[in-house]
Amino acid sequence: MSEITRYSLTEIKTLLEKKSLTSEEIVSAYQTAYENDNNADIPLNGYIEFFKDARTRASAEDIKRKNNTHGRLSGLPIAVKDNILITGKKATCGSKILEGFSAPYTATVIRRLEKEGAVFLGRTNMDEFAMGSSCEYSQYGPTRNPVNREYVPGGSSGGSAAVVGAFQAPAALGSDTGGSVRLPASFCGLYGLKPGYGTLSRYGLVAYGSSLDQIGIVAHNPADIALLLSVCAGIDSKDSTSRDFSYSDMFPLTPGNLKGLKVALPVQLNGEGNSDSVRKTAAGFIDWLKQQGADVSEISIPNLSYTVAIYYIIAPAEASSNLARYDGIEYGLRNDNGNLLDMYINTRSEGFGSEVKRRIFIGNYVLSSGYYDAYYKKAQAVRSLLTHEFDNIFTDYDIVLSPTSPTPPFKLGEKLDDPVTMYLQDICTIYANLVGIPAISIPAGMSNDNLPIGMQLAGRQGNENLLLSIAQSWKNRGGAA
Repeated sequence: MSEITRYSLTEIKTLLEKKSLTSEEIVSAYQTAYENDNNADIPLNGYIEFFKDARTRASAEDIKRKNNTHGRLSGLPIAVKDNILITGKKATCGSKILEGFSAPYTATVIRRLEKEGAVFLGRTNMDEFAMGSSCEYSQYGPTRNPVNREYVPGGSSGGSAAVVGAFQAPAALGSDTGGSVRLPASFCGLYGLKPGYGTLSRYGLVAYGSSLDQIGIVAHNPADIALLLSVCAGIDSKDSTSRDFSYSDMFPLTPGNLKGLKVALPVQLNGEGNSDSVRKTAAGFIDWLKQQGADVSEISIPNLSYTVAIYYIIAPAEASSNLARYDGIEYGLRNDNGNLLDMYINTRSEGFGSEVKRRIFIGNYVLSSGYYDAYYKKAQAVRSLLTHEFDNIFTDYDIVLSPTSPTPPFKLGEKLDDPVTMYLQDICTIYANLVGIPAISIPAGMSNDNLPIGMQLAGRQGNENLLLSIAQSWKNRGGAA
């Protein structure tokens, strides 16, 4: 493996500024890493497509730097999840129903990164329409964990985490609707940030659950995440839910001073439901926080007990509405062997995978007449109570701490036939999406089987800088990388 691919994004930035390397050399090294792996006996299957024009774009950035007309991210390579749009590039969301579809416009986040000179390496594999926790629900086949290829990388942004973990990209964009950036980061031994709702524009992100979706970032280093966030955050006229947060001064990232930091430890997420290795890792991380002067207190957040139930009402309800547009009329797959109704049925039956169909059925059910009040309306009411609980918590505490997942990575195929067990992998992460607050997964240790384990920090809206600075403090003390 080329030494070049081992550099972090911020290290690459420094090397380019010193003219020690060219962007074309860097992109070429990542392309070679991808091609070598793709020809291996057990490929990672992290990329769906490595962009053919990546080296050309890198070369153009090399010229801009020579002419001193470059941006802040000039020549920095980034991988992109297959549900984030780039004009002219395919975007299929890992689904047969969008097979061959090319994006007619560019996502705001991509446009902001591109304006500053970022080079996009390729699109990464994902659970179909971001519905999954293992990256096994994709028409392109499952992605494997770069640490141990018998295991899943987590989902739904499993491809993004896998290519970063396998040193086929220094950083990647993903999306997070219930843990889909943080869980893969945890399973692959990386840092993964889900910003607060509205911090990054959702314009150009293919919708799953519109009140829950958020673009996130996976990298080896918190400073890399801060660098990208400093460029792409902020209000967007194309997204009415975007927030006027400016993070232009976030990079360079300063390690946080943890003395006096007030940390809440919810008993609902730190109990017997977690594996022994996860509890051991959590105890070690808590000890480190205390050694740094943080004040860690156990608290109870009663409505956390209902988060899985309310999430799997609200998210499928929004998904059933958002995915109604895939009918064979405007774009994507079209099976028109029959009348109009048959075309709808045949196209959607053929185009959607089993997990997507399951969630559409659930969503239609909870929104149907006679069940709307009993399920959807009640779930939204509990969501409001949960939000109120967290508003109160953040008057007394700076962050909320839990494991990212109750278990280390599991084997490929282990949970495919048990959707409820699969859904429970998100038990620690989904509250952040329901409440709309930022959360980060930090690589905190390894299991007895030498598999990564992550810890999650969540903070109040607009407090991504605090989460990243704490993560950088952990990184600097020689924690899991």
